Amino acid sequence: MSFDSFAEFLAMGNHGVYVWSAYGIGFVILLLNVVSPLLARQRYFKNEARRLRREAQQ
Repeated sequence: MSFDSFAEFLAMGNHGVYVWSAYGIGFVILLLNVVSPLLARQRYFKNEARRLRREAQQ
């Protein structure tokens, strides 16, 4: 499929809204799949450090 202009490419034959929103949603899901475990790992280490400090004080 070829397009005559960049605007026509973005419009995707009047289906651009659906095509680009699907790409956007897919990208957001992939991003969440990367960021969520990193945040959970960071939260886990903070909680463990807090627990170890609490146990060391007792």
